[in-house]
This record gives sequence, C-alpha cells and structure tokens, in this order.
Amino acid sequence: MVKMQRNTWSQFQIGFVVIGWVIMTMKVVVSDPQTTLLNSGCSQYKVDSVSDFKSNLDSMLSQLRTQLNSSKHFATAQQARGSAPVFTLVQCRNYLPTADCVSCFEVAATQIRNCSSANGARVIYDGCFLRYESSPFYDQSTQDGHLAVCANRTASNVYQTTAQSLLSDLKTATPKINGFFAASKREVVGGNATVYGVAQCVETVSKIGCQDCLTVAYSDLDRCFPDAASETINVGCFLRYSDRPFFGANQTTDLNPFLKTGSSSKKSAIIAGVAGGVGVLILAAALFLWFKLRKPKGDPKGNILGATELRGPMSYSYKDLKSATKNFNEDHKLGEGGFGEVYKGVFKNGKVVAVKKLVLSQSQRAKAEFEKEVKIISNVHHRNLVRLLGCCAYGTELLLVYEYMANSSLDKFLFGEKRGFLNWNQRFDIILGTARGLTYLHEDFHLCIIHRDIKSSNILLDDDFQPKIADFGLARLLPENQSHLTTKFAGTLGYTAPEYAIYGQLSEKVDIYSFGVVVLEIISGQRSSEANYQDPDADYLLKKAWRLYESDMHIELVDESLNTEEYEVEEMKKIIEIALMCTQSSASMRPAMSEVVVLLKNKGALEHGAPGRPAFVESYVNIRQDTSISTATGSSTSNATASITQVSGR
Repeated sequence: MVKMQRNTWSQFQIGFVVIGWVIMTMKVVVSDPQTTLLNSGCSQYKVDSVSDFKSNLDSMLSQLRTQLNSSKHFATAQQARGSAPVFTLVQCRNYLPTADCVSCFEVAATQIRNCSSANGARVIYDGCFLRYESSPFYDQSTQDGHLAVCANRTASNVYQTTAQSLLSDLKTATPKINGFFAASKREVVGGNATVYGVAQCVETVSKIGCQDCLTVAYSDLDRCFPDAASETINVGCFLRYSDRPFFGANQTTDLNPFLKTGSSSKKSAIIAGVAGGVGVLILAAALFLWFKLRKPKGDPKGNILGATELRGPMSYSYKDLKSATKNFNEDHKLGEGGFGEVYKGVFKNGKVVAVKKLVLSQSQRAKAEFEKEVKIISNVHHRNLVRLLGCCAYGTELLLVYEYMANSSLDKFLFGEKRGFLNWNQRFDIILGTARGLTYLHEDFHLCIIHRDIKSSNILLDDDFQPKIADFGLARLLPENQSHLTTKFAGTLGYTAPEYAIYGQLSEKVDIYSFGVVVLEIISGQRSSEANYQDPDADYLLKKAWRLYESDMHIELVDESLNTEEYEVEEMKKIIEIALMCTQSSASMRPAMSEVVVLLKNKGALEHGAPGRPAFVESYVNIRQDTSISTATGSSTSNATASITQVSGR
C-alpha cells in the first residue's frame, strides 16, 4: 500500500514537472520581443556635461519603461530644462504583447547607453525603435541614412506583385489610421503563399509627415525585390513585409475603408481575387512588367512627378519649364531676390511649382558646383523647409524647381497688402516652425547648412499658414571669390549679424541673429529697417525693442492690430526676450536653435537670465527697405558697404 502510494506520488511529481516544462516551453515559443538589430548609431557630437546628461537620460528611460508597462506601445519623455536637456522616444510594433514590448525596450536601452556621451543616438530592432537627442525631434519624419534591409531570399514574380500591391495599400492607408499603424496580409493567388505586411509611423509626426516617410520607405523596399522579405529603417516610420507570419492572425487591419475608391492597387486586388488559372498568371506577369517599366531610367525629361529622397533632384527639361511658365512671362513672376527671379509654373497635368532662375557664374566649375550643391539641398527634407523638387541646366541657364507656396511670403502678411491678417496663434506657429526648420539645417542634417539670409521674405507660408524656409543652401553655390556683394558678405541689411557683415565671421549664430530680428518683426508688424529711411532720428526696430526692454515696457512693441485677448502679456514679453537673446552682441551668448525651440515651447519665465545688449549695425546711408546684398549685379556695392559703419555693443 505504501509502495503504491509512493508510485502514485512519484508519477504525480513527474507529471507536474512535465506540465511545468510544457508551460515554460510554450512561454518561450510564444514570447518573441523581435530584437534582431537592424541599425544603431551615435551622434558624432558630445554633450558638455556627460554626468548630468547620463543622469537625465537614465531618468527619461525609466519614465519610458513605466509608460510601456502600462500597455502603451509608444512613449516620449523629456527633460527640457537645465544644462543637459534630453528628449527620448520609444515605439514598439503594435502587435507585440506588453511583456515583449518591454523586453525589446530593455535590450534597446542597454544598447543605446553605449552612446550616452553623444548628444544623440538611435537603435532600431524588428520589434521596437528607441531614440534620444539633446534637442526636440518628435516631428521629424525622414532623414538621410534611411535604407532597406533585404532578406536575400528570392520569391516568385507573382509573390512580388502581390507584395508590391499590399505595400502600396499600406502606404496609402496608414497615414489615415488613428495611431499610424496597420498590419495586413494578402494571399498570393495560385502561388500557395501569403504576404504579411506592417506599416507604422511615429505618433508625433503629422499625417503628411507619415505619408512622406512611407513613400520614401516604399521606394527603399523597391530595391529589395524580388526578395521574399525586407524592412526599412528611418526616423519616422517602419515598413516591413515577409512570406512568414510575424504578427498574430487576429491583429490584422481592414485597409479598405482607408483606400481611395478605384485605386490601382485595390483594382489589382479585386481582379486577382476573381480571376483564375492562366489568366491570373498572365495578369501577374503584366503587373510585374509594369512595375519594372515604370521606374525612371536615364534622364527623365518631362517627368513632373517630383523628386524622391532616393534619386536626388529630378532633372527637368528646359522645354517643360519654359512651357509651364509661359516662356517666363512677367505675369507668372512671383518675385525676385539676390539669387534670381522666381516664376509660377503650371505643368500640363495641373501640377504647380515655383521655378527660380539663378544668377550665377557660367563657368564649368560653377556648373559642377551647382550640380553637387543641388544634390545636397534636394536631400534636405523637413516640414518647415521649402522642398526642392529638381533642377535644370540648359546652356547658360541654371534653374531650380520648388514646391509652390500659394500664400506667398511672410512679409506680405506683415507689411504688405495682407497686413493685419495673421492672428497671434498663427504668428506664434510661424515663429516656432521657423525655429524648427533652422534647427534641422543647423543640427539635424548630416551637414550644417547656414542659410545666411533669414528674413521675412524668405519665409513662405503654405495653405495652413505653416512656415517654410526658402533659399536655404543657395549661398553655398557662390564661388569662393564671389559673394552677394562684397568678398565677405551674403545677406540683407537689417537682418545680418554684424560680425558677419563687417568681419566675415560666419557661423550658425548668424542665422540665429537674423531669426531674432524676424521674431521682432512678427510681433511688431514693423520692418527691421523701417525707421532708417522714414525718420533718420528714430530708432529702428532692434534698437527700439532694446530701449523698451530696458524700461520694462517691451510689451508696447506688440502690433496694435493684434487682439489683446489672444495672448498673455507675460508670455509675449518672454518671446520678445528670446528674440533679444538671439541678437546679443556676443555670438557665443546666443542660444542654439534647438534651445530656442525648447524656450518657445516651455511655459513660464525664462531661466537663462536677462539677455545682453544686442549688436547694432549702424546705417547712415539712405537704404531702401528691400535692399538685399545679393549676387545679381553688384551695382550698389559702394553704397551698401559704406552704410555699415560701426558695431555698438555698449
């Protein structure tokens, strides 16, 4: 009896162990944090205070972990104040269970700490994406360095066609879905296979930013075909497909409500679903050939679909641009500046663009520099920068093709026929958006691009009155021995920092000075040099702002056309003080643009102390308000040079 009981107990123990082992095994099989490393990188720039930065980074990572543990798949945390600001972001794929999401994050956090003396880093896995920076980046959708990781497993032509159709639908639908995430699968008709696909954008980007990023991602994946699987790497989105399932069958998204009726991809899916036999194979083969043939080869003259980040600037034919602008008719002229005239162009398909005719040296070296620099500029993509679509070099003509901004430039709304139209919220958005655009040029692009001519007429407004900086990078096209007007200077009087105007000392702080002046213009509705030619004894804008600030009366600078109920007095005074900080006499005392963004977004009083006295460039010659130190003719060289007489930092 005892022996029998012992045997029974022994069997029970064995059974319990087996059951436990099975449960543990099942857990191992089910759990998959998808931590295959796709890409990682550290910024080449180091933080000033490593210990403070690491402490803040650890604190922010801890906050991210807490948010993920509460069943979130996306989280941000920031320490924006102090000498070591840190901005962090983590995003898991929505199909991951909470435990797997946290596990992926832990692996990423360990990896990214290897970069913690750098001021920025990112790590991308199959299952999650982690990034930190010392300045805000949440609205960035795409950057240089994007690429596709190919599986190197070849699939059939029919599979490839189905995969392209699914990815095209994901690209179209995902920006319209709340949370910017979609997972879907599609059967390969007659191919005994299934395509699984996922698209996801960072939740803090805009709908347009998501769309732009997925367009780039789709082009990246195009390089991997006919591979059976691949995935993309970018700062604002993730796109992946595979012939093997990597998300649950119950986690798919119905894309149909988000697809345009009659889209080519949807038609293809319907046709593929009802056709059969040999007809399906013929159709698939035809679609495959169409996808191959639609890729531009050689010089795509007359192609007006715009540029892509992969292929750089589009090469436009001079004939198309001449036709679109009605032979550069004066009626199509939008304006002119230091680099040439700008015309509105309308192509035969209805697409509207802006065409700039550059006035540059016509030497072979100049043309070579033109091609090199335009390639760089065309890779600059940010929501607050005017996008360069392409270019044309025809004989002595050098032309740039930009996206068209229907609302023209900011100066028209501040000083022109539309004066008084902008309310305070719109003006603040313009200030903040311009700061973000400059931050990208100075700090987030792989090259530091200094604009050199930030002014209200170079800030264009889109349909929603969001700002886009124009003409960035064009000063780089000037030969070394030629400037806009003198051998040291490229800019516009009233906006240009004295250390650059007089001594030729160029840094990103020159743009920051100009930005400060533009902010004062936006707040006051007064031109920076308005007092100079209207009343020689009156203060021009920067001097007036400083004089009022010294008397603690700078709120009097605010444009009288603004409704006083639209803004808080202390907040307005703070923004004026930020503008004065940007124009301080010592360039080293001016804040970086990323710091300006943080200051603008934070509520409450400034913590950086009082701004120092601005640097004043005294102008004693009667200069027209739109006198631009520009490359066109150099006809007013002596007058403009004589007008810059002294720097006063007293």
